[in-house]
Order: sequence, then C-alpha cells, then structure tokens
Amino acid sequence: MSRLHDPFRRGQLAIAALFLSLGFQYATWAARIPAVKADLDLSAAEVGVLLMAAGVGAAVSFPAVAWLMRRMGSRRLALLSQLGLALLLLALAVAPNYPVALLVMCADGVLVGCLNVAMNAQGAALEARHERNTMARLHAVFSAGSLLAALLASGMTAATGSVMAHFGVAVVLLAALGVTARTGLLDEDAPADRPDPAGAEAAADAQPPADAPAAAEPEPARRRWTVPSRLTLWMCCAMVFGTVAEGAMNDWSALYLKDVAEASAELAPLGIAVVSGMMVVARLFADGWRSRWGDGRVVLLGSAVAGTGLAVALVSGGVAPALAGFACMGLGIAAVTPCVYAAAARQGSDALTLVAAMGTTGLLAGPPLIGFIAGASNLAWGMGAVAASAGAVALCSTRIRWTAPAPVAQSEATPA
Repeated sequence: MSRLHDPFRRGQLAIAALFLSLGFQYATWAARIPAVKADLDLSAAEVGVLLMAAGVGAAVSFPAVAWLMRRMGSRRLALLSQLGLALLLLALAVAPNYPVALLVMCADGVLVGCLNVAMNAQGAALEARHERNTMARLHAVFSAGSLLAALLASGMTAATGSVMAHFGVAVVLLAALGVTARTGLLDEDAPADRPDPAGAEAAADAQPPADAPAAAEPEPARRRWTVPSRLTLWMCCAMVFGTVAEGAMNDWSALYLKDVAEASAELAPLGIAVVSGMMVVARLFADGWRSRWGDGRVVLLGSAVAGTGLAVALVSGGVAPALAGFACMGLGIAAVTPCVYAAAARQGSDALTLVAAMGTTGLLAGPPLIGFIAGASNLAWGMGAVAASAGAVALCSTRIRWTAPAPVAQSEATPA
C-alpha cells in the first residue's frame, strides 16, 4: 500500500502538521520579540510580563480545555485552535499598545493549551487505532517547526524590518499546514480500520428479531470532571519534573558554559545546540525504542541517563564534560513527554488535559526556579537541581502503569 493511501501514514502526516504548526507559531513570535519591544517601546520588565502572559494563559486554560475537549472532540478543537493561533500572529503585529499586546499573548497561551492537548490526543488515538508508535516522532516535528521558524525569521529580518510582513508569510504557511491537517485527522467516533469478522458475526447474532419490541434508548451520561486518580497524579509529577529539566536546559545551558565552565563566547551557544540537537535525534528514533522495550523502560532508563550524565558533568567541571552532560540530558529526557502524553491519553481527555497543564507549569516554573537556586548559591547548584529533576522523573515512572510495547511495522524503519 502506498503511503498516500495508508491510513496510518495519512493520519501521521495530518497530526504532524499540527505539531509543526505549534512549534512554528511559537518560535515565530518569539523570534520577533526585539522588534515588538521596539515598536511598543517596552522596558525589559514589560517584555518579561509579556512573555509571562502567554505562559499564564496556557496554565489557566486547563478547565476550559477540558470542557472544550468534551464538547468538541480533539479534531475540531485542534483545527480551530490552529487557525486561531495563526490569526493571533496578525493581531500581535498590529497591536497598538502594551495592554492589547498582553491580551493577545494571554489568548495565545490559551490556544496553545488547546492545541497541545488536542494534537497529543490525536497522536495517542492514532497509536491506539493502528497499534504503531509515532508520538516521539511527532514531538520531533514540533522541534523541527521551531527550527523552520527561526530560519524564516532570520531571512525575513534580513529582507525587511516589517513584523507584519514576516507574520503575514508565517500565516500563509500556517494556513497550508491547517489544510494538510484537515484532510487526515482522526474522528474519535469513527470505527477502527481493521474490523473483527468474528465480532461482527456475534453482533449480528445478537440482534433482536424484527417483531421484538424496541428497547428504550439509554440516555447518554453527562460527563463531569472527576477527582484525578493516583495514576494521573503520578503522570502529572513525571511531566512537571520532565518539563522543568527540558525548559531549564534551554534557558541556562549557555550561561552555565560561560560563567561556570568558563567557555569562550563562541562555544557558549553550543549548550543549547547540543541539547536541542540530541532531543531531535532521540525523538526520531524513540518510537523504535518504545516498540522494543516499552514506554516505561524508555522513560526510566532515559531519565536516569539524563540525570546521571548531567550530575557527573557538574562534578567533573570543564567545557567538554559539560557538553557531554548536556548531550546525555537531551538524549535521555527527549522521550519523556511523548510517552507520558500517550499514557495520559489512555486515561481519557480529562487526564490528558491535566497532565498537559502540568507540563506547561513545569516549563514556566523551571527556569525561574533554577534562577532562584542559582541566586541563593550558584549556577552549579541550580543545574544540579535540573539533574535531580531528571532523577525524580525516573522515580515517578516506576509508579505509572505503562502498556505493553506496540509492534513495529517494517515501514517504520524510516522516520516520517
């Protein structure tokens, strides 16, 4: 069967378009923060609040996202939030003042929360329906979207200083991704692709005779929010610690190289490059690891490698050990969020929404927390807290009930 007509590949392409959209949209506006700062004449503190507004919007969107998932389903919510995020780029470009920009960024955070939950629900549903792993590669596509946005921002900045022109091009690309996603997203109520003949015959035998009185239609139960289970809470903890480690490495690795390891100005940016590069590579191959060893073992071993590698690097000191430790962190922590998202989705949309909200909280709280620890002692201790967070993920993973590994198809040898 060709990839074009393979239902798994078609769904994988559509969902990948959503992941690419989210990474691309986020990095697009983030890359033009200096221009927005100049246009609105903002101080550094006001820029910090502007960035915080997006994070706060994503964090507080949890109740709304849970309700929207129950009312609309992941397909409709994903498409609408993807479209809304594209339009918000234009709104940010024409924002006349700081208060309007704050509202735009807060709305951006809410829609990010919506799309984050919906697209991960789609990815988990694709895995369940076809019994093939893909979540890690989908998260790799998110990282690729950020890279694509950075390249576009560099080119557009060199060509024109107009934020509106840059964001206009970005909206066109996001619209194309939205069209791609619409053609293959899953309908949660659709039947599985492989019907069970025996089950169909049994269902036919169970049909009542034509002259039998019709049974009363059961009223659909109204879904309400319930107290999270202990399993869901362990997933939340794993997600928080995992995203604390991921976010802190992106924000503090370059400064650690410069101030603690005493790297040159040319080598300091390599910290982010090493972490990000290893995460992309690991996510491209992590679905194969999941199929071979199972999600639980991948998360346990990966987070242990991440925490141990970084801890050894911090004790050793120096630039080369630091880069090796950063590589261990990127390699080990990369598969944590895809695996936890997949496990949460199997518990229902409410559990997935809560876990996603905790992931956003970790990304928000991680960098400031490391900064607080560094201010109270030094950055080496702050990075030690990052290593400890990875170790906490390993501990949490032992309390999560993981599913058995999914079989790997021959065609899965090549990344999507």
